[in-house]
Amino acid sequence: MKTEVNICGVTLKNPVMTASGTFGSGREYSEFIDLNRLGAVVVKGVADKPWQGNPAPRIAEVYGGMLNSVGLQNPGVDWFMENDIPFLRQFDTKIIVNVCGHSVDEYVNVVRKLRGADVDMLELNISCPNVSEGGMAFGTDPVMVKKVVSAVKREADKPLIVKLSPNVTDITLTAKAAEEGGADALSLINTLTGMKIDIYRRQPVLSRKIGGMSGPAVKPVALRMVYEVCRAVDLPVIGMGGISNAEDALEFIMAGAVGVSIGTANFINPTATVDTIDGIEEYMRKYNVEDINELRGIIE
Repeated sequence: MKTEVNICGVTLKNPVMTASGTFGSGREYSEFIDLNRLGAVVVKGVADKPWQGNPAPRIAEVYGGMLNSVGLQNPGVDWFMENDIPFLRQFDTKIIVNVCGHSVDEYVNVVRKLRGADVDMLELNISCPNVSEGGMAFGTDPVMVKKVVSAVKREADKPLIVKLSPNVTDITLTAKAAEEGGADALSLINTLTGMKIDIYRRQPVLSRKIGGMSGPAVKPVALRMVYEVCRAVDLPVIGMGGISNAEDALEFIMAGAVGVSIGTANFINPTATVDTIDGIEEYMRKYNVEDINELRGIIE
C-alpha cells in the first residue's frame, strides 16, 4: 500500500501536512504526536523581521469554526533559521516555510535569506486577511498576484507554493495568475473573512472587527474551490479548509488535490493529523486501494 505523493519533485511519505498558523513549528504538538509520521510540517508565517501581530482580542469561537485576527505574529526569518529548522530536522518529515510580508520587497527579503537553507519548499502567503498591507491585498488582484509571484520566484531556490485567498469572485483567475507568475504549486484556501459582535457589550469581538474564518463550516466552499482550480491550471494543488478527518481529506484528494493540510482541527484535537493518516490507510485497506494517487481527481 503506497501513500507517498510527489509535489514538485519533493516526495512526501503521505499527503497529510499541517496548515500554516495552526501548528507553530511543531514544538507543542510534538508532545502529543510523532512528527515523523507527517508528510510535511508547514510552519507559521515567517517575515523578514519580527512581527508583533494584532492587538487582543484576536481569536473568537463561532458556529462551525473560529475567527482569528492574529496578524501573522512571528519572531522573523533569522530566528526561524537559527531555532526552528534545527528542531524540525530532528524528524523525518518535510519542511515547508510559509513566507509573509507587507510588500513585494519584504517577501523577496525572506526568500533571499532562505536561499541555501535546509528546507524543502516555500509557501507564499499572499492571502492573509489580517494584515493591513500585503496579504489579501495582493491575493485578490490577479495582476498583483502575478507580480509578487514573479518577483519571489526569481529569488527562490526551492519549489514555490502560492497560497490563494477565497475572498474573490472567481478563484481560478488568481490561480491562473499565480501559474503565469511562475508558481510551482498552489495551496487553498486561506480563511474567509468574517465577523462576530458581542450584543451585550455592543462591540465587535475582535479588536480589528473582521478576521479570518476557518473550521468545518468552510469545508464545502474550500472543496468547491479546490475542484475548480484543479481543472483550471496544470499545477499540483494542496487542499485545505475545514479538514478534520480522513473522510474530509479524501474528499479533497478525489476533487484533485495532491496533498491536504489540517489547520483548525489541531486546536480541537491535537492528534487530528495522525488520526487522518490512520484513517486514510484504513480506507485504502478496506477498499483495496494500492496507491493513494489512484484516488486523485477521480471526480470529473
